[in-house]
Formats: sequence, structure tokens, C-alpha cells
Amino acid sequence: MPTIDVVDASGKKTSTTDLDDALFGIEPHGAVLHQVVTAQLAARRSGTQSTKTRSEVRGGGAKPWKQKGTGRARAGSIRSPMWRGGGVALGPKPRDYSQRTPKKMVRLALRSALSDRAADSKVKVVDFGWDAPKTALAASALKDLGLDGKVLLVLRAEDEAVWKSFRNLTDVHILTAGEINAYDVLVADWIVFTPDTVPSDTPISRGGHGATPDAAEEER
Repeated sequence: MPTIDVVDASGKKTSTTDLDDALFGIEPHGAVLHQVVTAQLAARRSGTQSTKTRSEVRGGGAKPWKQKGTGRARAGSIRSPMWRGGGVALGPKPRDYSQRTPKKMVRLALRSALSDRAADSKVKVVDFGWDAPKTALAASALKDLGLDGKVLLVLRAEDEAVWKSFRNLTDVHILTAGEINAYDVLVADWIVFTPDTVPSDTPISRGGHGATPDAAEEER
């Protein structure tokens, strides 16, 4: 089982912790990652786009002119899709874009994403130890830790001081241990855990030390 250094906010090593091979040491499954991320993004779509068909556009009940003798083309309604102000043919209607994804596939995708970041040495474990929130401390910590680009910070709900310190930084996305998912891991350049949120494959209560993504997923 590989180990990783636990550092403080200044980047100084304080201890070490283990990374579970089942979560951080597998061969990433690209096809599953693609399918799960696609489903996750599809579920975010509101699906509220809508256009009116010819039957829904107001007016047009009377025939514009008689069928024969005018020299013009036949017309039955001014709300035909061929007319200006008419209905839309084959336009979008409200729909549900969500896809059903098996739980085992969701878990494999998360393991693959975590393993991919771990293989690139883009995972850090930081013990911030702050008692009061301060954005300046958070900005300084990012610089001292060498965290450039997008950062995914995984915290406990109880880590209020750290949460409030980072929440105004645009390049930092904060999640709890039970909310971590494949998409947010993949779009981040760095994954930062605290010693209490390093995930483990051993089922433990949600949000506690070594909280497992699988256990959190089953509670949803």
C-alpha cells in the first residue's frame, strides 16, 4: 500500500498516511470514465427548452384565402411552419436527459479517476489546522503548496474555518467526502484531502475518517 506525506499549510511534512490501492492504484478504465462522466453531465441539463408547434401558436384558425382562383399557392393556416410567425417543425420540447448508470460503474469510474490523479502525483494530503477563517491564509497556502490550476478540496462538514477560507477562491472547488465524484476529480488539476477525508475502501460511516466513496454512494 503506497504512502503519501501529510503536510501543513506551509508545505512542511508532518507525518505520512496510506493510500488504498483499491482506490488509488488501479488501471484507469477509460470507457467507463467516459460513460459515467457523460451521464453525469447529462443529468445536469435542465431540459426545459421548448418551441411551439403549429397547433400551439395563437391564431391561424381561418383559411387565409380560398383554395382556388387567386393565383397563389394553397394555404390552410397562417401558422404553418412555412409562414413567418408560424409554428416550429421538429423543434425541441422539454425532456429528461438523465441516464441510468449502474452503481458498480460509478464506483469504478471514481476509482479510475483517483488512480489517474495519483499516478500523476496530483494528490496531496494537507492538515491545515486553522481555527479561524481567513482568505489570505488560503491564498498563501495554495502558493506554498505549489497548487496551480484548478484544485478540488475534500473536507469534512466540521471543517468550517478551512471551508470559509477557501470558498471565495475561484480556482478551488470544495466537496465533502460523501460528494466526491469522477467528473470533479477529472476536471481538477490537484486533489487535496485532509487527514480525515482520505478515502478508504473499508466501509466506514459517511464523512468520518477514511470515508469510503462506495459507502457514500450507497446512501444516495
